[in-house]
Amino acid sequence: MLRSLRVGFALLSMAAVHASAATWVYVSNADSQEISVLALDRDKGSLTPVQTLNVGGTVMPMAVSHDKRVLYAALRSQPFRVVSLSIDAATGKLQKLGEAPLADSMANIDLDASGKWLFAASYQGGKISVNAIGKDGAAGAIQQLVQTAPNAHAVHADASNRFVLATSLGGDNVSSWRFDAEKGLLSANDPPLTMAAAKSGPRHFVWDKAQRHVYLLNELDAALHVYAWDAARGTLKLEQSTTTLPAGFTGKPWAADLHLTPDGRFLYASERTSSTLSAFRVDAATGQLQPLGQTSTEKTPRGFAIDSSGRYLIAAGQESHGVSLYAIDPTTGALGTPSRLGLGKNPNWIEIVDTP
Repeated sequence: MLRSLRVGFALLSMAAVHASAATWVYVSNADSQEISVLALDRDKGSLTPVQTLNVGGTVMPMAVSHDKRVLYAALRSQPFRVVSLSIDAATGKLQKLGEAPLADSMANIDLDASGKWLFAASYQGGKISVNAIGKDGAAGAIQQLVQTAPNAHAVHADASNRFVLATSLGGDNVSSWRFDAEKGLLSANDPPLTMAAAKSGPRHFVWDKAQRHVYLLNELDAALHVYAWDAARGTLKLEQSTTTLPAGFTGKPWAADLHLTPDGRFLYASERTSSTLSAFRVDAATGQLQPLGQTSTEKTPRGFAIDSSGRYLIAAGQESHGVSLYAIDPTTGALGTPSRLGLGKNPNWIEIVDTP
């Protein structure tokens, strides 16, 4: 009898935890200088507005602390700074924790694997930087500033936290850096650069979960590349190139963002001129990509995100001023009929956070 009661109590406790779990979506709206907080209901496949927070600047790239307690948002208007916002796990709402200077207008921010350092890349300034993060989770002072080739666009550390890669859209390269996580300092790797084709514009990139491959999206020719990642040396070797452009495309390419599903089976990329999302199947053995076609989406889809379950993709339209929510077919990777929600002006970056 006692054992049955214990089992019953455990099941009730697990059900309560599951019931209290929530998924929050954060969208930065650059021109209305605000962050939209939305609730994602996975059972209903719906988004519901929760909060609209004015941040007093042109808010664009964002990043989330590893413990899901803090959202970092970079403001690309003067004075350039990063705002640290605490996340209320129960409501998803944001509250300002602090702010700190950034070295320039930053196109991308991210955390190192330890969560103690914030990386940033400046398109206008051609530089990458490191800011310290305090024990309270708020971003603090600039630790290091490094000049790069023109138009730095993305900067991320590998899973080992030993290497950092950064793209230079204007210099057509990916730079590799050794990272001292104790001091928060970058130093050039050997070799320091992986060159891309002239005027191709390397922009965003992601590692696969196994850290065997890096997927790189070019802005200016909309090419998508698969690189083998040498985790011991911090170097890249090109293995495959494909395109994110729809068949018959005749405009000026303007690719933007890419993301893998959490299980690594599918990769998606956005292209702004055609306002499409391209889907690719990922070969589990080789990491190479099989194109699956395009889906029309919000006008000028600069940023999108995939939830942790891999069931939903949310895309933001810079010129449509809204987001679309798509169900992802787990077998084919196809995107379902979207539901749409209007937001602020120029939504461009999305972060999705699960809280217990």
